[in-house]
Amino acid sequence: MAVKTTEALIKTQVIQKAWEDPAFRASLLADPKSALRETFGIELPDHIRLTAVEESANDFFLVIPPPPSAILPNTERLVIEPAAMWGTGG
Repeated sequence: MAVKTTEALIKTQVIQKAWEDPAFRASLLADPKSALRETFGIELPDHIRLTAVEESANDFFLVIPPPPSAILPNTERLVIEPAAMWGTGG
C-alpha cells in the first residue's frame, strides 16, 4: 500500500466530509478557507487563495499546478510518457 502524504490525507478527509455533510459542502463551496478552519482547524495564510469547485457526472476540472521551476528554481524538467501515465501503451 502506498503511503499518502499529509496533503493527500487531508484532501481525502475534506472530500469525505463534503460527501456526507451537505452543510459543510455548501460552506466549503462558499468560503473554503473558513470551512477548513472551522471544521478541521486548518488555518491557511492570508496570501493563499483557495477555490473549491464541485464536479458532476458531466463536468470535470483539470488543475494545472505551477511548474516545478516556479516552486523550486533550478529543477530539471520532468518527462512523463503519456502511454505510461494513462495506461494506454503497451
